[in-house]
Amino acid sequence: MRRAILMLAALLGLAPGALGAVPAEAWNLYRQKFVTAEGRVVDDVNGGISHSESQGYGLLLACLAGDRATFASIFAFVRTELLIRDDGLAAWRWDPKASPHVTDINNASDGDLLIADALACAGTRWDMPAYAATARQIAKALAKVALLQRAGETWLMPAATGFSEKERADGPVINPSYWVFEAFPVLARLTGDQRWMQAQASGLKLLDGLARRGMAAPDWLSIRADPRPADGFAPQLGYNAIRVPLYLLRAGLADKARLEPFRQAWAAGMAVVDLRSGKPVEPLPDAGYRILQAAMACALDGTPVPAELKTFQPTAYYPSTLQLLSLSMLSERYPACM
Repeated sequence: MRRAILMLAALLGLAPGALGAVPAEAWNLYRQKFVTAEGRVVDDVNGGISHSESQGYGLLLACLAGDRATFASIFAFVRTELLIRDDGLAAWRWDPKASPHVTDINNASDGDLLIADALACAGTRWDMPAYAATARQIAKALAKVALLQRAGETWLMPAATGFSEKERADGPVINPSYWVFEAFPVLARLTGDQRWMQAQASGLKLLDGLARRGMAAPDWLSIRADPRPADGFAPQLGYNAIRVPLYLLRAGLADKARLEPFRQAWAAGMAVVDLRSGKPVEPLPDAGYRILQAAMACALDGTPVPAELKTFQPTAYYPSTLQLLSLSMLSERYPACM
């Protein structure tokens, strides 16, 4: 059975890590804390809202944990509450305290990518063609509004509106952490649209160019001319961009030179870092953040992951999510470090 699943995964373009395991005990702790009975994945530090990102992460973790019932519940919430846009993408923000609950109808491209990738994972794991078909529909819809071809590159725009050169003086503006690299081959294979692989290549080229300048990716980046931190956003390696190394590692794209600026930025410990001064501005002591640094050390140097980071105890939604995604990746790709 496992061999058949892996063969089907290869046909769909899924990386082997996409079918890695999230331990049942860890997943149950996560599910009990962050997933409601109605399938809503709660961002507990952000006012208890949900968003396309949280739902996408929840779907992906449910697939990796082999929890078919919870996957169906989370997707039911996505389908009824978020997939309400005319273009077939998910509205990004849902607030339980507001009426109507959707308080921003704009999409978020990373949320759409995560949802599509998770649906493809589920379609493969449980032999559910309907899930794969929905993933294909979302991928096609997202390509129409979010893939920008400019100056020989293909860029993933953060949303359908708000970030183009017509809408911002420093536009186009992108968010490097929206490049969920493991999803691009999946979407390319599902749709036959090679712009997804072109977007992957443009994202890697961007990160490599920043690395040659000794710069880790900021949360928001203007690509109007030479890439630089976008106006109106703190020039930081912040809560968004800390995911970039994880996405590279999960996709098997852990080039040492590409990751070196992140290692240097976090040399004194995990933190939000001001990229202009190189100084930390906010420590990130949670295990879900520290495991990102440990995962890089494992992948690049073979350094064993500290024992306390291997044990999962949920804290807040975001670091808990990053820890489970990291543990899944490490157990599949780097078992010697575990």
